[in-house]
Amino acid sequence: MKTSKLKSGKGISINFSSLVIPVALIVAIIIFKFIMGNPENFQGNDSENAALPGNYYGIIYKGGFIVPVIMTLLLTVITFVVERFIAIQKATGKGVIPVFVGDIKDHLEHNNVKLAIESCDTQKGSVANVIKSVLYRYQALLSQAELTRDQKVATLNKEIEDATSLELPGLEQNLVVLATITSLATLMGLLGTVLGMIRAFSALANAGAPDSVALAQGISEALVNTAFGIGTAVVAMIFYNYFTTRIDKITYSIDEAGLSIVQMFQTKQA
Repeated sequence: MKTSKLKSGKGISINFSSLVIPVALIVAIIIFKFIMGNPENFQGNDSENAALPGNYYGIIYKGGFIVPVIMTLLLTVITFVVERFIAIQKATGKGVIPVFVGDIKDHLEHNNVKLAIESCDTQKGSVANVIKSVLYRYQALLSQAELTRDQKVATLNKEIEDATSLELPGLEQNLVVLATITSLATLMGLLGTVLGMIRAFSALANAGAPDSVALAQGISEALVNTAFGIGTAVVAMIFYNYFTTRIDKITYSIDEAGLSIVQMFQTKQA
């Protein structure tokens, strides 16, 4: 039953992840064409002309076709940031993790495994799920006289590893997308910069009479894509580091609680 739920949840997550980028691309193109490319943003109500002074929609539109690509990356980042924030917040559980871990230790010191399990049901989240699974194994091993002390400890450690391995992939999911976009957005911005500079130098090479409009458009394209690409990469990097830090704290709490349970078990079996 639990395995079936895990597979179902994984399938939903994969479907969600595969839909994000195509949907973000469609939204980005619509915004680029109909909002940023609105003739009202340009001189003479013509998108072929320069943007109106101070009109950032028009200025960004002049960045060229690379803009919706980078915008797709930005929308993808925003989507996965919201999704990961909700998922990790849910995995953390209802209460403060250090307090919860302290309560588990206290219950075990007073030989009250049942109350420790009830605390896990109240806390919920990844840490509580791992500890609850370990506590059930802990409770079962106490009554298994046919196993030696070392075998019981090894079984308990194995349960901690197995339970943790089931929870961690769910926490780390989609973070690879944020890490990839950190590099990809910078490269796309650089590509837009190169294309813009090519256009600018082409305008300078026009038979001794540079086209000032084409020159300005080329420089604008270069600068807009640079700023947009770097900005998207910075956002992705900040949240990637933020989420990995939170996951490390959750993992540390699991390790701390697991170690305490094993030590408590060894004390009782001594």
